[in-house]
Amino acid sequence: MPLSLNIGKCTLLGNYRENNEDSIDVKPFPDMIACIVADGMGGQAAGEIASKRAIEVVPRELRKNLANAGNEEQLKQVVRKAVMQANEEIITMGTLDRELKNMGTTIVLALWRKGRELYIANLGDSRAYLIRAGTIEQLTTDHSLAQALVENKTISAEEAKVHRWKNHLWKYLGSKENGEGPEVKPILLEKGDRVLLCTDGLTGPVPDEKLLEFIDAHPDVQECADGLGQLALDMGSRDNVSCILIEAVEG
Repeated sequence: MPLSLNIGKCTLLGNYRENNEDSIDVKPFPDMIACIVADGMGGQAAGEIASKRAIEVVPRELRKNLANAGNEEQLKQVVRKAVMQANEEIITMGTLDRELKNMGTTIVLALWRKGRELYIANLGDSRAYLIRAGTIEQLTTDHSLAQALVENKTISAEEAKVHRWKNHLWKYLGSKENGEGPEVKPILLEKGDRVLLCTDGLTGPVPDEKLLEFIDAHPDVQECADGLGQLALDMGSRDNVSCILIEAVEG
């Protein structure tokens, strides 16, 4: 059964920030759609500049190179190269302008190829979730020092949620620690699946079980995306809040 996508998106300044350092975008390609969420950091305007550059460069690079991706491994490589080109440009901007020194941004993206395949990639702590048949699964791994301690079995996953290093990132766009680029994970979509891309302005105050409950209770994807943003603010988020909600439907 061929599938198509319904997509809702939301980005909110929030109650405590003077500017929105998050950037989101949905870019259509021939036979593909790219959805991107980025959470900038670096102080003053630098984070906003970094996240905007991320959502400009990655689609540009995908558009240039996707036509030559004939199989899954080639497509993964195109995604990795697009993300790493954004990384390089953000580092260069910070080198050339001292006001942008050390700026960076997280990124989480979903690239859909017509049919059923969705490719997920991230750097930083912006996340992707799969909501399917009453369950929620985190598809991405946070690139934080706290998560690294979890993986080394130094602390538990529960301890990581409140650890003082939970927001200290070691991989992000603007870092020299990204190696060959992000892991790119293929997901075989099923009718009724929803995929949530979001910043930690949402996942910080809203636990996974509350995300699942809210998404399952709101069938319209745009209303749901808007509602998730407001839910985060109502639950005390002190950050910008951004998300893209993707739904797989028949067609």
